[in-house]
Amino acid sequence: MNAKQHEREAHIVTQAGRVGAVTVATNMAGRGVDILLGGNPEGLVEHEIAARGITEAENPDEYAKVVQDIKAACVAEGEMVREAGGLYVLGTERHESRRIDDQLRGRAGRQGDPGESRFYLSLEDDLMRLFASNAMSWVMGRTFPDDVPLEAKMVSKAIERAQRTVEDRNFEIRKDVLKYDEVLNEQRKVIYRRRQQILDGGDLRDETAKAISDAVDSIIDLLCTGNYSEDWDVDELVLAMQALYASSITSDHVKELHDVRAARKAFVEDALGVYESKEDSIGTEQLREIERRVMLSVIDQHWRDHLYEMDYLREGINLRAMGQQDPLAAWQREGYDMFEAMMGSIRDTFVQYVFRLEVVSEENLAAPERALSYSAADEPVQGASALAAAAVGFDDGTGAMGPAPEQEMPAQEPVRVERAPGRNEPCWCGSGKKFKTCHGA
Repeated sequence: MNAKQHEREAHIVTQAGRVGAVTVATNMAGRGVDILLGGNPEGLVEHEIAARGITEAENPDEYAKVVQDIKAACVAEGEMVREAGGLYVLGTERHESRRIDDQLRGRAGRQGDPGESRFYLSLEDDLMRLFASNAMSWVMGRTFPDDVPLEAKMVSKAIERAQRTVEDRNFEIRKDVLKYDEVLNEQRKVIYRRRQQILDGGDLRDETAKAISDAVDSIIDLLCTGNYSEDWDVDELVLAMQALYASSITSDHVKELHDVRAARKAFVEDALGVYESKEDSIGTEQLREIERRVMLSVIDQHWRDHLYEMDYLREGINLRAMGQQDPLAAWQREGYDMFEAMMGSIRDTFVQYVFRLEVVSEENLAAPERALSYSAADEPVQGASALAAAAVGFDDGTGAMGPAPEQEMPAQEPVRVERAPGRNEPCWCGSGKKFKTCHGA
């Protein structure tokens, strides 16, 4: 019995109380059925009418007779089983959990019926070998012959102590797992709360402006390591800003700013100006809807990647104990750092998508019915096509909306080889290598 065929197993177990019935099972706990002495009449009735091919509606008299006969037979068998001593439960191994053993014992002697349970154990069982006292093995090996059972209370108490030890160990494992899961649970609450705010239709105008400002600040903090422009790599700073948005600030302008505060203010104002121009060209309502859809997609993508990375971290975090570190503390610390990095990636990716939205005139479109387009240059993350599809399906006031038509890719001509080249001949693919070292390898 392996808990796979539930209905068949339940039917077998219900009939374990019949006269002469011997039921062998690997695990009886949690079957959810009651063992009646003499057998379960309902199960026997179902089996009998199925074998005869009758139904209660079509053959009421015959059906009633079958039910009456089977109930009488079960009552008679029940009396025979009671006279014989009731249900006898014989266990060949103790479970790690005492609750499971108690459930198995509870099968016998139910509802005032007679019954008995008995366990036959081996000192080679995993439970006894790993957790029981070695004194028991010493006593058994030197005092009692192999065919003499050991039934002292000392044995039962030793087994109970072994089970309690396993239960305590499993409890600590579950408690430890819960502590690790609590870190992810707090992160999950933050992400789901943010997603729900977006789904509720919240306005992302202020948040987008703050994300743009934070993205610019992060670049400034990374590249402007000194207090004055003479200490900066100005060209690299300008290129980084141009990669984020269409910056109009040149290297000469940056050199005139002198300090970090002036550079930060100039780039933030320039980036927000570009964002406001996007809003004017696309439309306020349309941009708000696009921002919500893009933000949801970016959050989902980065959250999935974050969960995979946390799984990788969890697999090896226990090895930190070899370096005299607390694995749980390391998990909490590094999990927080990874979560903060993910939130920063969500912000930067979202800002890049927003700045790549642009309106294209109808005469420059391959499909004249679509007036709002998404520039897919320099895709920051995978899945950009899905984000573009989510972003472009909105009316910009001209009455034109819908996705762009798919462009058919030209079919490549298949390479036909008249005969297989020799091993030392040039390969047919045109690589210049010999066939034996190219496609003939």
